Amino acid sequence: MIPSGFRRFALGVLGVASMAAGGSEIPLSLVPTAAPQVAAANGSREPRLHSGADGRLYLSWLEPGYDGEFAFRFAVMGPSGWSSPRTVARGKDWFVNWSDYPSLIAHADGTLVAHWLVANGGASYEYDVNIAFSRDGGDTWSRPVAPHRDGTQTQHGFVTLLAWAQTQTFAVWLDGRETHTNGNMTLRYALLDREGAPSQSGLLDARTCTCCQTAAALAGDELLVAYRDRGADEVRDIAIVRFADARWSAPAKVHDDRWVIAGCPINGPALAADGARVAVAWFTLAQGTARVNLAFSGDGARTFSAPLRVDDGDPLGRVDVALMVDGSALVSWLEQTGDGEEVRLRRASPDGSVSPGLSVARATSGRTTGFPSLALHGGKAWLAWTQARALGIRAAAFEPGDR
Repeated sequence: MIPSGFRRFALGVLGVASMAAGGSEIPLSLVPTAAPQVAAANGSREPRLHSGADGRLYLSWLEPGYDGEFAFRFAVMGPSGWSSPRTVARGKDWFVNWSDYPSLIAHADGTLVAHWLVANGGASYEYDVNIAFSRDGGDTWSRPVAPHRDGTQTQHGFVTLLAWAQTQTFAVWLDGRETHTNGNMTLRYALLDREGAPSQSGLLDARTCTCCQTAAALAGDELLVAYRDRGADEVRDIAIVRFADARWSAPAKVHDDRWVIAGCPINGPALAADGARVAVAWFTLAQGTARVNLAFSGDGARTFSAPLRVDDGDPLGRVDVALMVDGSALVSWLEQTGDGEEVRLRRASPDGSVSPGLSVARATSGRTTGFPSLALHGGKAWLAWTQARALGIRAAAFEPGDR
């Protein structure tokens, strides 16, 4: 079944002229296909898609309960559609926020790892990361552990989880333990064993933007982390650190946007990698012009191409990205229109060519739509978002097609 809003806008394959400087439209399209909907309760929000190392597609989300309780739930795509939802955890003391969402990943052996956020103090942004493991497909879960051990009543969030080194889980997050002393948000990581104990942990950047999402990917044997940095001059551009040859690199900018902003834009980067091929998408308002940029790398993110603009003229950002086998990338983002906002999708090539833009769904203005999530699975591109008018989460699927 195709969602009603999606049917109205996407079946027409709304083509919009590319904003990419010097780019040309490529003879490739994204064809909408029937997308089954998951049995999530009304009011469900913050959906995240994950193409697991076990070869399965997962969809996780937050579901409201009674008296302020929330449940973190997930479903798995099967031959006949999404499985019945399963519950990771429930709680009333959780930190629930449109931009700092839970996530779930799968290891190659089927081990599931999930994270969510729990309040640790009385202030609005005092919360900890909880991580739990399941080895029976989500029927039971381990006692949650925190990847950080500082014990401060400060912000710990914007987490990215990644299956790494067979049975180990990599976690990276924004850590506020120093905000009550020097005011700096930091980027920290931990490598967790099968029991959740950290075998490694440390600091990756001592001064970052305070509430932009992180991203991580494996580029062959090297691990990449992308995030929004924060310079002493309040330049907040996208940076990458890498773990290679048993050491972490210094942060390096993807591109010198020089976006100076005195507060956090709540707009983190998206990162995808396939061997040495890497794609990074991000939002910037440098020089007063809103853009969604995409940059490619063919050497494992050591160098990047000049940014390709992939929005349609008035973006809000909230990007995601996926790399296709032919070397092109899919980018999703939110675009402002005269009627509100739209979830959009575009395909772009390293040579600067772009497909027509595709309007996936019309959304309400504001934060309700959250951050749409993009994943590749079974030869299709899947996109999930919060649809306020449908009172819950929605999903759409596309197949690449030639024109």
